[in-house]
Amino acid sequence: MSHVSTPQRRSSSEPSRGRGRKRERVKKRRTGRKILLALVILVLAAGGTGWWLYSGLNGNIKGVDIDKALGDDRPEKLPTSGQNILVLGSDSRAGANGSLGAGKVAGARSDTALVMHIPDGRTKAVAVSIPRDTLVTRPECTKTDGSAIPSAKRVMFNSVYSLAGPACVVKTVEQMSGVRMDHFMEIDFSGFKGLVDAIGGVTVTVDQDIDDKSSGLHLTAGTHKLNGTQSLAFVRTRHGIGDGSDLGRIGLQQQFMLALLSEMKKQDLLSSPAKSYKIADKLTESLTTDSGLASLPQLARFGRSMNGVDPSTMETIMLPVAYDKVDPNRVVAAEPQATTLWKAIRTDGDIPESAKKSPATGG
Repeated sequence: MSHVSTPQRRSSSEPSRGRGRKRERVKKRRTGRKILLALVILVLAAGGTGWWLYSGLNGNIKGVDIDKALGDDRPEKLPTSGQNILVLGSDSRAGANGSLGAGKVAGARSDTALVMHIPDGRTKAVAVSIPRDTLVTRPECTKTDGSAIPSAKRVMFNSVYSLAGPACVVKTVEQMSGVRMDHFMEIDFSGFKGLVDAIGGVTVTVDQDIDDKSSGLHLTAGTHKLNGTQSLAFVRTRHGIGDGSDLGRIGLQQQFMLALLSEMKKQDLLSSPAKSYKIADKLTESLTTDSGLASLPQLARFGRSMNGVDPSTMETIMLPVAYDKVDPNRVVAAEPQATTLWKAIRTDGDIPESAKKSPATGG
C-alpha cells in the first residue's frame, strides 16, 4: 500500500506559536469534514442499493419535522437553487457514544457542520464548513420540549444545538446564509465507529510512534489495521503527533480518509447486499434526518437522484472567517467574502475564488 508521511514540526520561520494556535483553532473546524462527507455519501448510496431488503431498518432512523418546527419564517426556495443539505456531526456521549471519548460531556454539540450544496443537474457538489466557534446571531427558536428561547447575539455556533436542538441550528444557518435547507442529516460518534467495524477495519501506516493519552491512541511506527474505536481515536488525536497541534490531526484525518475510501473500493461494498445491510444497520442506528428522509424508501429515492455526483470532484470550502476583535478565541464571518459565498450557493452560481479566502487562516 502507499505510504503517507505524517506532518512535520513547523519551522521557526512560520508564525509564532501563539498566533499559530489561533490558526489551529480555526483549522480545527475542518477536522472530520472529509470523513463526515464520506459517511453522508455512503448513507445515500447504501439507501439506493436494494433498499427493499432493509425495510426492517426504518425504525433505526430518527426523524425531525423541520418544516413544522420552523413554519413560514424561512428563506424563499429559488427555482435554480439546487438541493441544500445541512449535515451535522454530533459529539453526543449519550447511549452508544458514552465510551467513545475522553471525559464526560453533558448533552451534545454540533462539532462539525456542513452546508452541502448540490447544483441543478446533480453532477457535482460543494460543501461549506461552518467553524464551531463562529459567533452568530441565534434566532428566536422553539425547543424540542415546546418552550421558546429568545434571539441572542454573539453566541457560539455549536452552542445552538445543545441549547435548542437541530431545528434551531437549521434556522440559524438559514438566517445567516439566506439559503433554504431542503434536508438535514446528523451522524454521531458511534456511526463512524460502526462503519469501520462493519467493513472489518482500515489499514494505515505511520512514520513514528503515537502515544496520545487524550484520545487513547497508542501505535508504534509501522502498519496497523485499526478497528472502529482505534480509528475514532486516530482521527481525533493530535497530542501524540508532530508538534501537538491540530495541524497534525488534519494530516492524520486526510491519511485515514484515503485509507477508508481505498478499503471500501477494494471490498466493493455496495455491490454486496449482505455487506451493504451491515453498513446500513450501523449507520441508521446513529442517523437523524428531517422527516422527508426519515425512511429507507425516502432515503433511497434521494440516493438514486445523487447517482451522478462524483465524490472525487466535490469541493470543500470553509466559511471565510476572521478573528473576533473583542475575543480573539472566537471568529466571525469575514465580509464581503461570506456574503458573496452564500449568494453563489443561494443562486446556484459559480463561487468566486475571492469568496473562499479566510483572513483567519491567511488563505
